[in-house]
Amino acid sequence: MKIQVIEDEKYPEPEIVINCRKADNDVSRILAMLRIFDHKLTGTRENQTYFIDVLKILYIETVDKKSFLYTTDFVYETPLKLYELEERLESSGFFRAGKSTVINFNQIQSLKPDLYGRFQVTLNNGEKLFVSRQYAVTIKKMLGVIK
Repeated sequence: MKIQVIEDEKYPEPEIVINCRKADNDVSRILAMLRIFDHKLTGTRENQTYFIDVLKILYIETVDKKSFLYTTDFVYETPLKLYELEERLESSGFFRAGKSTVINFNQIQSLKPDLYGRFQVTLNNGEKLFVSRQYAVTIKKMLGVIK
């Protein structure tokens, strides 16, 4: 892969151009990572690529080694791995809730303690998810209950 940076006063904002023979999985992953910096993620649904505003994502889940972005209306597949999404979205209010789930804290409507130290989270669309005991400390810190 060849990477080149050209500095010129004539460009009012950064412009990224990807030249490739074919847009394969590597190119899709690079594009998806770049979109995060614009507070958008790329996701596919029905063979089309969409740009999804990070604020509209309720949660992210991995199923059978594939990552999915859940919004109120649709589910999109993304080429990024769950740990990559977690790292990049942490500053936007996302947190790990389980081995295969990352939740947008800003989309939580309510939460309540559950058995064995877990939390049951109700999202703004009414969907219920669980925060495992292992990650319950994270949500307590976000709530300001513990330091």
